[in-house]
Amino acid sequence: MSRSGTSRATEPEKKLSPSAAKLRLLKRLKCTTRFERAAFESGAHLVAGVDEVGRGALFGCVVAGACILDPADRIRGLRDSKLLDAETRERLAERIRRRAIAWAIAEVDVGRIDQLNIYHASLLAMKLAVERLEPQPDYLLVDAAVVDCPCAQRKIIHGDALSASIAAASIIAKVHRDAIVRQWDALYPQYGLASNKGYSTPQHKQALREHGPTPMHRQSFAPFYLKETQGAFEFLEEEDVLMEELQDLQEQELQEEDE
Repeated sequence: MSRSGTSRATEPEKKLSPSAAKLRLLKRLKCTTRFERAAFESGAHLVAGVDEVGRGALFGCVVAGACILDPADRIRGLRDSKLLDAETRERLAERIRRRAIAWAIAEVDVGRIDQLNIYHASLLAMKLAVERLEPQPDYLLVDAAVVDCPCAQRKIIHGDALSASIAAASIIAKVHRDAIVRQWDALYPQYGLASNKGYSTPQHKQALREHGPTPMHRQSFAPFYLKETQGAFEFLEEEDVLMEELQDLQEQELQEEDE
């Protein structure tokens, strides 16, 4: 009851979209080395985190990273690359490349994505990244997938938000892919690639409808961005909203820092 003797009407809680709920969950998850420690306790000696970036993009390659962190040299600040601003990602990527026991990057290009489909292209990129590690790992921690590799592995849902090794792989992969896409912006300025990194923003989709796709756009995604069908591309719609809400969240956090 209020002092005036009348009760205040409680406002109904705003229902979160699935992507907003996912974003809230990701921000609450704690990125630690507990999965790495469990692997060491099981007898592993070299534990690699593995992740891909660019799965939901309309333009360009999909990139995977693999990283074996040094358990004696903790790199602070590791978390899901989507939750980090570009400057922080760049700084962490440099530390990871300098201080990790091993790291590797692999790309699968647009033609191969259209040939295989994005799911299998992502798995191929992760496999190639692991194969390029030197020394080779004897245990893998993989973000929500199983990689075609002979060593033991553990699939972790939201792994890039929970495992330091997977987060490190995610960060170096995203920094690498973002740099690739930015280079294409000068050739195709109408698509806003420098800012959207090839992802499906409203402006990017509008440019595709006005100008059509470039040779670097994924032709197998055309039914989505031309709105001919939905169904199989629901994961792209979810990623659209998630990326927009992440951008809004980062802008809000920057404003709060300035105040």
